[in-house]
Amino acid sequence: MSVHRIVVVGGGAGGLELVTRLGDKYGRGKDVQVTLVDRSLSHIWKPLLHEVAAGVMDTATHQLSYVAQANWHRFEFAAGEMIGLDRANRTIRLAAVPAAADEGEGDLLPERTLAYDTLVLAIGSTTNFFGVAGAQENTIALDTVEQAERFRRRLMAACVRAQNEAEAPVPSALSAPVAHDIHDVPPDTAVSPAPKVEGRPKVNLVIVGAGATGVELSAELRNTAEVLRSYGLKLDPRKDVRITIIESSPRILKALPERVSGAVAGLLGKLDVDILCGDSVAEVRKNEVTTTGGRVLPADITVWSAGITAPPVLGQLGLAVNRLNQIEVLPTLQSKSDPDIFAFGDCASCEWPEHGFVPPRAQAAHQQASFLVKAIDARLKGQSLPTFTYRDFGSLVSLGKFSAVGNLMGGLIGGSMFIEGLFARVMYTSLYRMHVAALHGVWRMMLDTVANRLRRSTVPRVKLH
Repeated sequence: MSVHRIVVVGGGAGGLELVTRLGDKYGRGKDVQVTLVDRSLSHIWKPLLHEVAAGVMDTATHQLSYVAQANWHRFEFAAGEMIGLDRANRTIRLAAVPAAADEGEGDLLPERTLAYDTLVLAIGSTTNFFGVAGAQENTIALDTVEQAERFRRRLMAACVRAQNEAEAPVPSALSAPVAHDIHDVPPDTAVSPAPKVEGRPKVNLVIVGAGATGVELSAELRNTAEVLRSYGLKLDPRKDVRITIIESSPRILKALPERVSGAVAGLLGKLDVDILCGDSVAEVRKNEVTTTGGRVLPADITVWSAGITAPPVLGQLGLAVNRLNQIEVLPTLQSKSDPDIFAFGDCASCEWPEHGFVPPRAQAAHQQASFLVKAIDARLKGQSLPTFTYRDFGSLVSLGKFSAVGNLMGGLIGGSMFIEGLFARVMYTSLYRMHVAALHGVWRMMLDTVANRLRRSTVPRVKLH
């Protein structure tokens, strides 16, 4: 009996949970082989990237090596980016993996093919710039750890420059010669007055898009500004660091209930975060953002979090996709074009009866990963596949140390319940802990939680370099 090759492309939250559970279930047996494909070598939970960008999280303590996870849970890992699909021969094509500057000449791995019997696509999403002039060139997205770290470095540099400008000496006169005595000045020479000292230099941060990423980042940045002051930077965190959110919709967090949106807007107002709703971006230049309403906002750094789209490669595979390049799937999560191919998470367009489509959230990817473990088992046994049913358990938005807001839904509470404050913060933190437990088990998750709390007592609250 030949080996059934299961290939999962994409090591995000859902993809890594899926291969971990499949590896635990089938191991490196004679009948089933499980392989994970990803262009990166390590995993970090994507909802944490705004904390990485704000400097309040050290990636080294939260990244997980795919090679190590594969060894612990008995699946294979293949590094590389999928760039092609041959459905007739059931193979995928992986791009070459270039070597780093200090790893010698040539590619680390050549371009190659990988055979499959069951293919699962979970490659997530990427930023949608909507064709706005200058957006892709002059903004920073938060899709990867590298982008989040780039933003953090630029934030530190902007704060240091503003500090240096604030402490720079101001000349006492603009044009007149220095005179030690008023009688030394020729009678026809006008003495120029001392220049007026303008307001202290500001660090201007503009966030385009008021979804969960944009809102959570704005709150974390306000916290970062306050922490930096405690480490010696003399910038006033409220007056010298200006944070502006631009949202084209009438309100922030448009995908969440209006009560949640209103509560978050009120909290951001107390944090002196400027919110411009009902206005969209017309153009982004190097140091400013122009809106369709005619506003011109100075911007030392601009973050783009206005929307998502599926990676372009999905539209080149010969599979049915929607206008966002998401693969159209059946209720079994099989591609409408090929029963041997499954797709889930942000890269899939899955209908949600009476509600539209399953939203691109971490809880959806988690539920779909759990479903696919059962569906693939049924496929291997030659049984009919079950159908996926999405359950919305609500949404939570974290404002860092300041607060958290959200709504819980489900049969347990008999509908929808609005929550905020400490209870909401605990619930938000538990989402990440559930993800860690899915990858490592409950006991290791508990040890990881304790270790992280102990580590916080010996490191700065913000990554300072």
